[in-house]
Amino acid sequence: MNFLIKILYLISRLPLSILYIFSDVLFFLNHYIIGYRKKIITQNLRNSFPEKSNAEIDAIRKKFYLNFSDYLAETVKSFTLSENETKFRFQHINQKVFHDAKSEGKNIILLAGHVFNWEWMNALATIVPQNHTHPVYRKVNSSFWENQMKKIRSKFGNEALEANEVILNIFRNKNNGDSIYLFVADQTPHVAHVNYGLEFLNQKTPAFIGYDKLATRMDMIFIYCEMKKVKRGFYQINYHRIVPEGEKFIENEVVKKFHRLLENTINKRPDNYLWSHRKWKYQDSIKNFDAQKL
Repeated sequence: MNFLIKILYLISRLPLSILYIFSDVLFFLNHYIIGYRKKIITQNLRNSFPEKSNAEIDAIRKKFYLNFSDYLAETVKSFTLSENETKFRFQHINQKVFHDAKSEGKNIILLAGHVFNWEWMNALATIVPQNHTHPVYRKVNSSFWENQMKKIRSKFGNEALEANEVILNIFRNKNNGDSIYLFVADQTPHVAHVNYGLEFLNQKTPAFIGYDKLATRMDMIFIYCEMKKVKRGFYQINYHRIVPEGEKFIENEVVKKFHRLLENTINKRPDNYLWSHRKWKYQDSIKNFDAQKL
């Protein structure tokens, strides 16, 4: 494993222009030869966009393979990506929301989707007034890869937290405007925890609701992260504060508003979403389905 780590870091030190050559090769193999998860990707796209023709679905899938290959190259680059280069390649819009939270004395829950490239959001910790930024991650089966991804997400002063630790951390810490918790919030819940679902991208969708429970129990600020790929290697993220309809959030309000915002983001540029995951595999296990339109 130590040898593999050294190889990864050596590859990571290559310029992105070189890594993108590897990305181009990977794209060619995926799109024209291997067809990585082609059936899953195609089915997810057809179910999400029933109004699109086969030609349109094929075009989105091809662009997805391009973006996915770039994502893998950029994730490898994350091991050695400098703070200056991240700031150069990643533009943060509407940073005022972080200063507002600081002045209001409220901690922040950031909600992002699997839109490329969410892994490069880590440098946010270097520009916000809060002293504690916690990317939340889920354990993977391989302890080696879990350790490597935790290292990436702990760069730039971040304090990465495993998903099972984050709720306890939130309740233990003071809600004083000095902490940010970043959730990739469109995760598929474990089948044993599929308690709530809604219609998302024209499909009955199991939803992770841990952050929504926080909205009704704690006076925190919820912010949606709208990711946009400007061009290869350059991204833009716009931060939108999610506000309650009434005086306070009610049950499932934040989870519905997050999915509505994410759906709008995906509709603008569908090839930038992670279609290769099996997000809808537990549809039949949903105990409480909310049929109300987003």
